[in-house]
Amino acid sequence: MNMSKERFFTLIRIFTVIELLLLLSSCGWSFPETQREPDYNYSQRQDGDPEPVELKQESNVGHGSVSRIIKKVSPSVVGISTAHLKRDSLWDDTRLVEGIGSGVIVHSTGYILTNDHVVGGNPDNISVILQNGDELEGRTLWSDPTLDLAIIKVDAVNLPAAVLGNSQQLEVGDLAIAIGTPLALQFKHTVTSGIISALNRTVQVPTERGQNFMEDLIQTDASINPGNSGGPLINANGEVIGINTIKVSSAEGIGFAIPIDVAKPVIEQIIKDGEFVTPYIGIVGFDKEIARYYKQEKDIQEGVYVVDIDERGPAYKAGLRIDDIITYIGEKKVTKMLELRSAIYSYKVGDKVGIRFLRKGKEHVIEMLLGKKPI
Repeated sequence: MNMSKERFFTLIRIFTVIELLLLLSSCGWSFPETQREPDYNYSQRQDGDPEPVELKQESNVGHGSVSRIIKKVSPSVVGISTAHLKRDSLWDDTRLVEGIGSGVIVHSTGYILTNDHVVGGNPDNISVILQNGDELEGRTLWSDPTLDLAIIKVDAVNLPAAVLGNSQQLEVGDLAIAIGTPLALQFKHTVTSGIISALNRTVQVPTERGQNFMEDLIQTDASINPGNSGGPLINANGEVIGINTIKVSSAEGIGFAIPIDVAKPVIEQIIKDGEFVTPYIGIVGFDKEIARYYKQEKDIQEGVYVVDIDERGPAYKAGLRIDDIITYIGEKKVTKMLELRSAIYSYKVGDKVGIRFLRKGKEHVIEMLLGKKPI
């Protein structure tokens, strides 16, 4: 069918406008916001300031509109920019490497949860951008590349903290809302929504340190793009149920978030003690999901299979050996490495914890003294 001249020239005008907008965007132009974001009553923390009163948040939003949920949570979401000088051995020079990510305020005194890949690697500078545009200097308190989680701190009080939900109560089909800063800071507080597509996913992720298996991930079709990783995944009650981390680059609508319950023990200890010292048991473990990835013929019906062990570590000293299958940490049943790690993180270095395990089909119980993770 022939296209009319009028329709042809209309399409040409539309494409010209689109190309112009893309050109302006690529040159670093940003478009003015039509409405100024509200200011929030926070202040820079000074030594000797009294402990702030935690902001109360309404927890019973219910299954209201997405816009009401966003208004509740958005003030707690921050943009994060990092910069560090990297040595280029080829050109015998240094260059500035910058990064963009997101985070969520988990306590009104300036504690922010994000991804390790956003703030890991000891950046020279971490800038935290609040919803109203104010920029604060951040510092890393804790970071775990295996979990891809990190906590940073800014010196401010009365910040709007998000409410943390319960990721163990999630069901496939639940509403999922992702908030973050995709691609560039000019797109901060971008919102995408979808559903929980699947639970307990295991994904193999290549990193600078080698292959990392991320377990028990929440799969969602809410769009997750570079830059909004580290931001929160929100449920219908306006609660944080996960931290956005990765997407499948070869397909649309497949993104993943780390369950918030993994981070809770770390957050609680850092807020209480000012730091989190990672407990160490000294094993390399497989569950049946990871064994499947490695194509290992292991008959692992339950628990975590000990593949390798540090002979100087707590587990070996307590009596664990290669080929043992750990089934309980204290009173918590473990079927995956993530569950084992989360259970260990609920204790402190120096605590004694009971370990139940199988050896050649027979159950054994030992007590292990948790050590400090080697640097």
